[in-house]
Amino acid sequence: MGGLREVGDVRLVDASGTALRSAHPPRRIVSLIPSTTETLCALGLADALVGITVYCREPAVLLRDKTRIGGEKDPDLAKIRALDPDLVIANVEENHAEHVATLRAWGIPVWVTYPRTVAEGIAMVRELGAVTDTAARATAIASELDELYAATRARVERRPPVTVFYAIWRDPYMTIGRDTYVHDMLSVCGGANVFADRPERYPTVTLDEIVARRPAVILLPDEPFRFRPAHVGDFAACGARVQLVDGKPFSWHGPRIAEALRSIPALLAP
Repeated sequence: MGGLREVGDVRLVDASGTALRSAHPPRRIVSLIPSTTETLCALGLADALVGITVYCREPAVLLRDKTRIGGEKDPDLAKIRALDPDLVIANVEENHAEHVATLRAWGIPVWVTYPRTVAEGIAMVRELGAVTDTAARATAIASELDELYAATRARVERRPPVTVFYAIWRDPYMTIGRDTYVHDMLSVCGGANVFADRPERYPTVTLDEIVARRPAVILLPDEPFRFRPAHVGDFAACGARVQLVDGKPFSWHGPRIAEALRSIPALLAP
């Protein structure tokens, strides 16, 4: 299984509290999260990726011939094992803990991520750089994101927050609570989540409740539920600006944060 990996004097410990056990930087990686797959490619690790999910589609030119191991929630664990990876990267929210436990029981190192804020998403880039021995490239990407993050916050703090309803599902309608990455992204970009007071991470809400919260902007992303123009009419009684949007800038960690910080503030602007 190898010894504990360290960078300098720092032991590498993931979001599950598990120290990474590996004798060397990974050469055969399986990624169980689309945004992480994109991040690994940005770190120059496309050739090291031996397995990805069926939902890992970007960057398409680098992923065309990769082995698909199923979805985030239902990966083919035997197929992953057969790929002989020296690192699997998973996520607390997107992947099941029992799958991670099974892989670890087989002696496969698994690194678990869990960024819940934009700042943590940027830190995750540096973290993956340390784990994969690509720290120089990771630092360059993260430093650019740090600058964009600071500039965005400074710019949007000069205007009142824009009230927002962000849908993630329909029938029943579901939205995001305050302890979510999407909530923090909206806040950083000048949005005020109208259901931030709900205790659930992903509250179920009714159309009447949405109307009562009086959002100025309603965002209908294309993932995880694929909202279409036909769904815009659901919100006719809200009197809000309803926009169909690409969901990736709102929910993908890693280099995609740059696109989010450059585009979402304008999307929310009055």
